[in-house]
Amino acid sequence: MFFGLDGVEIGLIIVFACLFGGILSGFPVAFAIGGAGIISFGIIAGLDSAGLLIHQAIDTSSDAYRALINSGIKEDTVSLFRYPDLPQIGEPVFPSGWEVALDRNVSFIVNRMNERVLAGQSIETLLAVLMFVLMGITLERSKIANDLLTTMAKVFGPLPGGLAVSVVVVGAFLAASTGIVGATVVTMGLLALPTMLRSNYSPELATGVIAASGTLGQIIPPSIVIVLLGTLAGDLYSSAQEARASSLGCTDALTYLGEPAVVSVGTLFQAALLPGIMLALLYALYAFGYALLNPERAPAVPMGSTNSEPVTRSEAFTWFVGAPVLIIVGTIILGNLGFVGSQDTRISSFTDIGQSADLRTNVGDDCKAAMIDLHGQERWDLAVAEQKVIDDAGGLVASERLTEEQYAQAQADKINFAAPVGTGIAIMMILLSLILTTARGVSPSSEVRPLIIGGIGVVLLLLVDILLVSANTTPGTMVVLMALPFAAVMYGVIYAAKLCAANELIRVVFPPLVLIVAVLGSILGGITNPTPAAALGAGGAIMLAAYRKLKDLDRSPKVILWSTLAIVISILVGVNFDLRINQDGVSFESWVAFFVAYGAYLYAVFGLLFACWILFTSGILTPVVRETAKVTSMVFTILIGSQLLNLVVISFGGEHYIQQFLKSFDNELTVFLIVMLVLFFLGFVLDFLEIIYIVIPIVGPVIYGGTFDPKWVTIMIAVNLQTSFLTPPFGFALFYLRGVAPPSVTTAHIYRGIIPFVLIQVAGLAILWSFPSIVTIIPDLIPN
Repeated sequence: MFFGLDGVEIGLIIVFACLFGGILSGFPVAFAIGGAGIISFGIIAGLDSAGLLIHQAIDTSSDAYRALINSGIKEDTVSLFRYPDLPQIGEPVFPSGWEVALDRNVSFIVNRMNERVLAGQSIETLLAVLMFVLMGITLERSKIANDLLTTMAKVFGPLPGGLAVSVVVVGAFLAASTGIVGATVVTMGLLALPTMLRSNYSPELATGVIAASGTLGQIIPPSIVIVLLGTLAGDLYSSAQEARASSLGCTDALTYLGEPAVVSVGTLFQAALLPGIMLALLYALYAFGYALLNPERAPAVPMGSTNSEPVTRSEAFTWFVGAPVLIIVGTIILGNLGFVGSQDTRISSFTDIGQSADLRTNVGDDCKAAMIDLHGQERWDLAVAEQKVIDDAGGLVASERLTEEQYAQAQADKINFAAPVGTGIAIMMILLSLILTTARGVSPSSEVRPLIIGGIGVVLLLLVDILLVSANTTPGTMVVLMALPFAAVMYGVIYAAKLCAANELIRVVFPPLVLIVAVLGSILGGITNPTPAAALGAGGAIMLAAYRKLKDLDRSPKVILWSTLAIVISILVGVNFDLRINQDGVSFESWVAFFVAYGAYLYAVFGLLFACWILFTSGILTPVVRETAKVTSMVFTILIGSQLLNLVVISFGGEHYIQQFLKSFDNELTVFLIVMLVLFFLGFVLDFLEIIYIVIPIVGPVIYGGTFDPKWVTIMIAVNLQTSFLTPPFGFALFYLRGVAPPSVTTAHIYRGIIPFVLIQVAGLAILWSFPSIVTIIPDLIPN
């Protein structure tokens, strides 16, 4: 052994030395990782063959070891870290020889590439990376960041530190629309930094707020970091909890935990929303507080109005606050009173399965003791009582087919108890009403008659829904009854939209905001998984960029607008009509609805192709596709290379050695804190991709195999990686900003400016550590 080190420890040092050497060599990182794995394996194999690498293992044939196991200690908890006095034996780091290890690595890398890169369960989720990258790069090239920064500067500029606050707002906005850290930092560095310096802002504050806000893309959904972490976290948590349940004598994780051991990317997006907003608020509060204490270093800068005409304070309060609050709160109250709710009349042809006990109680003594320790005696006793009631009643009630009389009665009950106003109609009326009230607030001096007609149409629509439309009214009949009131509403809404377009804030923010709501809303609401949502975002970004380009060229963007309307029509028709025409007895209205939806779909596809053609002829689409291919290829190549490096670490026992070290600590918090500190320092020299694919698979079985909520663990890791992205001297965001900063801004300015935001990040981590409910509250409220 060298310097008294264990052979496995020397192997780990060789691996990380080769990895860091490869990265610092300037060779492309994606290939340096795989090369580091091959070179380190060759060095370790050579040293092992020469008998220079000896691993000190526990002598499992010794009396002391057998006595320890006979005392009730589980084998997988015994290690030299916990029991250093046990007899030891020296063995090679490759017990069966490096040739066998090489053969196994070749087999494993082929299997892992097939499972994780080519055709495994996670490949569909990984496709979301490609779509989100395409979405982000398209929006970046469409000058949306320029418009947002200009507009937000006009909104917040008159406040102390207003330009810094506007940078935070735009950073959060771009994070929610792109999720690409480097692009956001560079874009805002080019656009915002010169303006802030000309406005006499401190170089430290300007650079700090730009670098920090640019990294919000690592945590605010849709985040590529969370997509990649989520694909690993789901597998690691499931396998770790299965191993934990088995070690405690339970048959599976479902029995032990009382719930499936599952965590999805969509759930992680829900969990990351509040932490991301919290960090953005902390950034903005710091900028505002700094300006109050140092007004000469962050002055207020009025930069003009975003509205075409002046609006009094009372008018703004009435139409931007009072009326919207009244509409929304009134609808919520009516919903609680049962006046607004579901009008769904679909029922199952089978009865419900009987309610089972809260926990499975038919388990062995070891599993019972472990479950009581996890869930508490009170919950176990409740489950036992529930199971006794079920057993006394003859066991779990099975599902049975309803008779014709039972089906008819259930159908009638469903219709009788349906709410007078459907949820879909109520939401649509709220949105249309808000457009009308916003238009009135934007332009109080404009003709009010169209807005009144639109408001009357909203009232008539509600009256028609209450008086003439029942839960069993066919969709076709409902369309006919509501056609005239809806036409009145749309007359007012179209007029209102023209008024709103005169407001720069609405004109600039509304289109990307709709895209963000469509993408994130479908994920956070549990409507779909990230991959279809990412495809929607990519298509929407292309159409939004084409719309912007057509406006710049003074050409009509009507094709894009009509295509957007076609998408809305196809969604509305699909929600309200049965479009399954491949079954018997299809009604006439279903055929009409099908052709309307299909026609709208075809026109939407035409609009998307037209948008691609506009971007292609303008020289935008080609570099967007090329850059998307480069970034996506880099991600997948790093994935393959990191799998190779990870297998090398496994082959000589490095992974098992690290996990034994972590398991030697009895306190789970201590283990997690050690992992967080290691990840933080590794973030100085490794990108998040290498950390996710190299380090997390090694420590994951330990940190995901305990009692911590996997959502909280994953978000803490993501925020930690974001922190290391900012920390001097090696923070990647700092290098991105240094590359686009003017010569007057020195590296010292950037380093000094980022330190307060690093402290804010650490404070954010401490808050999430102390209050895990910030992470878990939204996933608990929204069903998945």
